[in-house]
Amino acid sequence: MPDLDQVFSEQGPLAQAAQGYRLRPQQLAMAHAIAKAIEQHEVLVAEAGTGTGKTFAYLIPALLSGGKVIVSTGTKTLQDQLYNRDIPAVRAALQVPVSVAILKGRANYVCHYHLERTRNEGRFFNREDVKYLPLIERYAKVSDNGDKSGLGAVPEDAGIWSFVTSSRENCLGQECAFHKECFVLEARRRAQAADVVVVNHHLFFADVMLRDEGLAELLPASNTVIFDEAHQLPDTASLFFGDSLSTSQIVELARDSLGEALTSAKDFTALPDATAALEKAARDLRLIFSQDTGRLPAQRAQTMPGFQEALQGMQDRLGELVKMLESQAERSEGLKNCWQRGVELVDKLRHWQGEASLDFVRWVEVFSHALQLNATPLSIAEIFNKQLSGQPRAWIFTSATLAVKKDFSHYQGQMGLLEAATGYWESPFDYEKQAVLYAPQGLPDPNSRDYTAAVVAAALPVIHASGGRAFLLCTSLRAMREAHGLLKEAFDKEGWEFPLLLQGEGSRTELLERFRALGNAVLVASQSFWEGVDVRGSALSLVIIDKLPFSPPDDPVLAARIEKINREGRNAFMEYQLPHAVITLKQGAGRLIRDETDRGVLMICDPRMLTKTYGKRIWQSLPPMTRTRELKDVAAFFSQQAQ
Repeated sequence: MPDLDQVFSEQGPLAQAAQGYRLRPQQLAMAHAIAKAIEQHEVLVAEAGTGTGKTFAYLIPALLSGGKVIVSTGTKTLQDQLYNRDIPAVRAALQVPVSVAILKGRANYVCHYHLERTRNEGRFFNREDVKYLPLIERYAKVSDNGDKSGLGAVPEDAGIWSFVTSSRENCLGQECAFHKECFVLEARRRAQAADVVVVNHHLFFADVMLRDEGLAELLPASNTVIFDEAHQLPDTASLFFGDSLSTSQIVELARDSLGEALTSAKDFTALPDATAALEKAARDLRLIFSQDTGRLPAQRAQTMPGFQEALQGMQDRLGELVKMLESQAERSEGLKNCWQRGVELVDKLRHWQGEASLDFVRWVEVFSHALQLNATPLSIAEIFNKQLSGQPRAWIFTSATLAVKKDFSHYQGQMGLLEAATGYWESPFDYEKQAVLYAPQGLPDPNSRDYTAAVVAAALPVIHASGGRAFLLCTSLRAMREAHGLLKEAFDKEGWEFPLLLQGEGSRTELLERFRALGNAVLVASQSFWEGVDVRGSALSLVIIDKLPFSPPDDPVLAARIEKINREGRNAFMEYQLPHAVITLKQGAGRLIRDETDRGVLMICDPRMLTKTYGKRIWQSLPPMTRTRELKDVAAFFSQQAQ
């Protein structure tokens, strides 16, 4: 491998390729640690503070290593950024002839079979879908990859996409008439041939568990696997190492069976009635729950009036449809596929209703139009650790938030990485000069009824001093809506003309674009703005956090994990809940300073950070900002900024 000191030096290829480049010792040290892990096939868990340049710190040794590399990141947005911007920049600077491919889940690629079927059957949710279909048809003819992100004229969340893409369940595989033109298979072929493949965490774990997304052949061939945004892995892995069945899957099976029946079994008149009965049974099960969203343990759901009867009704209707599909399966590949999907759903339903296991928690999640039955492992450490065995390769786990006071034991324990090497690199930013951490005085207990009103009252003079330019990050949607209403009242009363934005009033991308363009807006948001949001410059100069982000203790998965840890004689709060809250809080705090020239105030309203004994661990895990409890210090900081 070429000399990394030379690559990162002020006269090296990076400096020549990137305007304004400067050597950051933390970035170079991290690159050396990753190069060593790659050479020696080690497991490395690495935290690098905001501004370290961790993307280049792992890409450069990876691209210079000469082996096959899989890079997995937290979101499709970051995946596209790596593939379209970061990797080409590094490859050009180093002048290395590496080939690169991007691989996403099959739902991201237009499916020729389902596109044709949708056009023939005219299955649409609304008028928008009718308008979008010809655009997708044209795109499928001219695109070389069929990736829906390449068709900007159709929103990524448009309902039409579910009709013109395939799922694991409804893909016909080699029996498909469009097998040779398949965009999914083409993406997999490119990934097989490439030196560097960019995936996302959902795809990685879907493949590990289902062997379905094209990575099954990639992983054995790879020398290095790098997880960026690795703090998201415990939740993603839990999702895939468990099992789930939703009423949406049942409804989709019913609709697909009806479509195939009308095409290939018109004379079998009982089939349409059976699909309608199954769809109704799935909807009846959802209607047992009056709330829009929520999670509850299986035991509680099973005691709700009508739940067991509705579940049994859905199971009976599913069984009846599966028998009919079996009798017609030879008539078309589509009917055969529906029958096989039905058999799989019957098995999942039986499994969920079976005997409880000490290693899994069974729970129900309610969505606005669907219900999901879940079985989630209480620990993923052992399951994930098995993935690391086998052929020697390097595994790199990196993020800006993995440690609590430089201690990685919580993350290592969760992921089964107890033997891994660790590395910690501070941010190169001068936090003491660039930022103030403000903990206001006199706020009530966070569980009190008037807490959100007290937070808004404390925040108003700070928002005024900062001239807007603020995020107010809440730990619940209820608090977010209440805070937004109170701010609106206060702004109207005071005559302040700060634009007020609310999460949900548009996509995250649209809201961020508006926030940046306005320059003095206040955005009130919840979980989806705590991480992966990058607003550089003065448009964001104040981040207000209402409460320490402890997960709600009534969450069924968390409650079961707490019970298990305590049952084993350990302290679940110190070992699990507190570290998890610290890592989440660090993510939220990380929204503030994104650049060497950024300046701002982080306002954490929760008094527990100072009144509770555990508060010290939280305080010490945050960046070394100037700390104050005095409003006048905050006002002075903003007035200096204005000069």
